[in-house]
Amino acid sequence: MIRALSFFTNLFPVWVVICCAIALVDPAAFTWVNRTLIIWGLGIIMLGMGITLSLDDFKRVLVMPKSVATGLAAQFILMPLCAWSIAYLMDLPVPYKVGLILVSCCPGGTASNVVAYLARANVALSVLMTMCSTTAAVVLTPLLTGWLAGQYVPVDGWQLFLSMIKIVLLPVVLGVTLHHLFPRAVKFVLPIGPLIAVIVIALICASIIGSNAAAVRESGLKLLGAVILLHSAAFVSGYAFARIFGFGPQVCRTVSIEVGMQNSGLATVLARSHFANPLTAIPCAISAVTHSVIGSILAAIWRLRAIDNQKETNGDKIPD
Repeated sequence: MIRALSFFTNLFPVWVVICCAIALVDPAAFTWVNRTLIIWGLGIIMLGMGITLSLDDFKRVLVMPKSVATGLAAQFILMPLCAWSIAYLMDLPVPYKVGLILVSCCPGGTASNVVAYLARANVALSVLMTMCSTTAAVVLTPLLTGWLAGQYVPVDGWQLFLSMIKIVLLPVVLGVTLHHLFPRAVKFVLPIGPLIAVIVIALICASIIGSNAAAVRESGLKLLGAVILLHSAAFVSGYAFARIFGFGPQVCRTVSIEVGMQNSGLATVLARSHFANPLTAIPCAISAVTHSVIGSILAAIWRLRAIDNQKETNGDKIPD
């Protein structure tokens, strides 16, 4: 049973691509997933992330502060700057510029943990980075979005901050609480959590694509090119950034995956909730497809490459 759940979960990019493709042809198949359902769905994902965490996980950050700090710096410096540069240089329409910047300012997605496992990266570090970036995003996402996208449209940073509290922080805190109060129930639920997250993200992305199918078809190639370029740059720069600080292949892979794979579901919800133009959410939905496909391809390449375990171990033991 667990193997079957893992198998279907690992096909995450396939489900997202299939659902979004169907949404382009038959929008009504997914437009029933309205704004309220999207918000609740994302809250469930964040709750699912929370129940996988314990207080000991937060303490583990103290054990590897340099690698976690490197990942966070890359996440909230490299990714937003890449998005702003690409949006400006490609002269995207304003809603797409804002959407691209918004998704880049969001934390790493939970799917990155699955990809880290497949890529033989440092899964524990991946989980820690996702946890830390999600926590930091409560403050950094509104600040960075306001700074980089505020020149294009008015950005209400305070309302974004309140949404981050409600959609991200509270569900995660509730999940951590449930982890400690009801460990047996949590242990029973954990195996199905990732698959539920995959289903919800696929539905959210397909709903956004379906609701704006005509606009996606009209400017699809240019926008798709911008999103592909953004995530490709993020994966490459994340790896290079960690390498500059002297980390070995395993940590570099982990940072690359965390920087390249965003919480596109969160970006989609924020776009729908705080920006008047519905087209703002389209780059966020396309982002989910793009980073999943690129991440899965990288995971396959890295998994197939033979690695000298001794060299990797020595390379990753960097004093903090």
